[in-house]
Amino acid sequence: MLPLLRLSGRSLLTSGPVRAVRRTRCSARAAKRVAVVLAGCGVYDGSEIHEASAVLVHLSRGGASVNMFAPNVEQMHVVDHLKGEPSEEKRNVLVESARLARGNIQDLSKLSVETHDALIVPGGFGAAKNLCTWAVEGKDCSVNGELKAVLQAFHGDGKPIGLCCIAPVLAAKLFPGCEVTVGHESVIKGYPDAADTAAAFQQLGCEHVSTSVDQVHVDQKNKLVTTSAFMCNAPIHRVFDGIGAMVRGVLKLA
Repeated sequence: MLPLLRLSGRSLLTSGPVRAVRRTRCSARAAKRVAVVLAGCGVYDGSEIHEASAVLVHLSRGGASVNMFAPNVEQMHVVDHLKGEPSEEKRNVLVESARLARGNIQDLSKLSVETHDALIVPGGFGAAKNLCTWAVEGKDCSVNGELKAVLQAFHGDGKPIGLCCIAPVLAAKLFPGCEVTVGHESVIKGYPDAADTAAAFQQLGCEHVSTSVDQVHVDQKNKLVTTSAFMCNAPIHRVFDGIGAMVRGVLKLA
């Protein structure tokens, strides 16, 4: 019967109605459009490089279409990552973020909520220094004006937001009553930054949910997906797995 499946040297399995069905199925699985907001390049003064990379790897694996953005502002300060000390340099958050994005990045002011299905913000101290002032003001911090508008717009439209490491402070500040995580209670007690952050969440009227590093918490009401990443001193492969769970959670909600 196989010869009957061919007409003029072309297989009917890859032409005509069958091909149309394939196109229909592919269009039904259109790629989710995800905006990723970066905060510079480097754990102590920008986006944590391993976290940002893990986000992009898992988004690629999930078939998402990704656009990257960063605010066009000066960093709070520049840290010499070898010495772990601030330097006298001045650097721009968008320019530094371009290192992680391989140059394919846009000014945060150009982020259109209407053309994206979800938003993800990796961690790193830049999220608490350049995207908001949590690093110096804690629960009394302010959020970058452009990012604040973007986060509120995604939230208002019911579009999911993924946050890892210290980035959940953005949700805690902007969405009172939300549920987020920065790790497991038995672990963060030994890490003052994480313990203080979890306590500050409660002071803001939010709930901190205890999770292990390779788990996520999904706040269904607010469509927030959070994971602790490097807020816990865990092997990098477990951080990678936790971020993967966060990305999958975001794509499932999108």
